[in-house]
Amino acid sequence: MDDGLSDLLHRVVSLLGDLARRDADPDGDLTYSQIRLLGALEDVEPATQHRLAQALGVSDPAVSRALRPLEESGLVRVTRDPQHARRRLVELTATGRETYHSNGKPLAETLRRGLREQDFPYDRYLADTLRLAEILETARAARR
Repeated sequence: MDDGLSDLLHRVVSLLGDLARRDADPDGDLTYSQIRLLGALEDVEPATQHRLAQALGVSDPAVSRALRPLEESGLVRVTRDPQHARRRLVELTATGRETYHSNGKPLAETLRRGLREQDFPYDRYLADTLRLAEILETARAARR
């Protein structure tokens, strides 16, 4: 793949990493991974820890470790699933939702703006990503 795509992807990943580290949480209380977890929860709550791990592409223990400080800070609530005693359900608290919207949403806008400033075809990327998610969901539903 020597058509410049690998260089473009490297630039994008580098830019995203720099922006995420700088702008993830101005107060320094949350990591970028924790903000991602709060955002994933907003999309799938209440969720099991396993479902969150799948949504984020990380291991179940990684989610468990990330949840501890979020629960202690009152950003998430973790409860036992009444349907399955060993399973834990996770949901955002009002404070967690507010924290995500004040940190995560602006971060997403910063990343979008940063990509566009680097002449990355963001709108096409977003459309392709949404289409791919739709195809994957259709395939998943067909397997059920």
